[in-house]
Amino acid sequence: MMTCLLAETLGVHTHTHCDMQVINHGVPGQVMGEMTSSAEEFFGLPTEEKMVHYSTDSKKLPRFHTSIGNEQEKLLYWRDCLKLGCYPLEQFRQQWPQKPARLRAALEAYTTAVRAVALRLLRLTAAGLGLDEGHFDGELTAGPVIMNVNHYVPCPEPSLTMGLAPHCDPNVVTVLADNGVRGLQARRRGGGGGWVDVEPLPGALVVNFGHQMEVVSNGALRGGEHRVVTNARAARTSVATFVMPAMCCAVAAAPGMVPDGEAPKYRPFTYQEFVGAYAAAAGDRDAVLARFQNKE
Repeated sequence: MMTCLLAETLGVHTHTHCDMQVINHGVPGQVMGEMTSSAEEFFGLPTEEKMVHYSTDSKKLPRFHTSIGNEQEKLLYWRDCLKLGCYPLEQFRQQWPQKPARLRAALEAYTTAVRAVALRLLRLTAAGLGLDEGHFDGELTAGPVIMNVNHYVPCPEPSLTMGLAPHCDPNVVTVLADNGVRGLQARRRGGGGGWVDVEPLPGALVVNFGHQMEVVSNGALRGGEHRVVTNARAARTSVATFVMPAMCCAVAAAPGMVPDGEAPKYRPFTYQEFVGAYAAAAGDRDAVLARFQNKE
């Protein structure tokens, strides 16, 4: 039922697990274009202008960081990233980079539009699961909206690098836009564990459900595992927008998702506890979920 609801209202092309591309989402093409092009312009700035925002502190916002040429990595990654706090707008807008000049306006328009899409998708998902439409309102989506603006420059030896290692996002839902260059891959459904290219559809947004959706749905919706590979021909720019719970939010399976007489698959926890476990497990999907499996 959930897929039908999404398909009828927004237009959904599913890939693997709960990865999907959404069309008819209502975000104007101009807003998406301004966001990706201003992001590309940021990464094209002189190094010294980008390095104003450089930090090794993963909690700092905004934060520019790069894996390119970092020989301390166990696996060589090939990514520049600008991490931003985006919502509430009044909390973060003054922190955004001043260059390029059009980036701030692009961020404000894009953040507002994409957050609305994410919340609409969550209402439809809740209805499709048989829950109250507003189940994901409140603390489950009350955390700040964080954005990773990623740039993968062409790599002369793609077989020796990764853009991003395999992972499932820790939050509730992630909405991603890119410049149409391939590189995103999603874990294939079923056994085998193979990877499938996510072919960019013109004007589409890629939607990934994260770990919190899997917990709330008691495993009915599996968090989408994905990775990014590099290529030798074209630069890929993507904008990943993360909608997440408040740190103090108590996350647990929705009562309607647990069969009578059974225990939920995962024990209740706070999102802050989950984020700590996620970091300790370096994002490894099975390792982090094992920390919260119900032993009863």
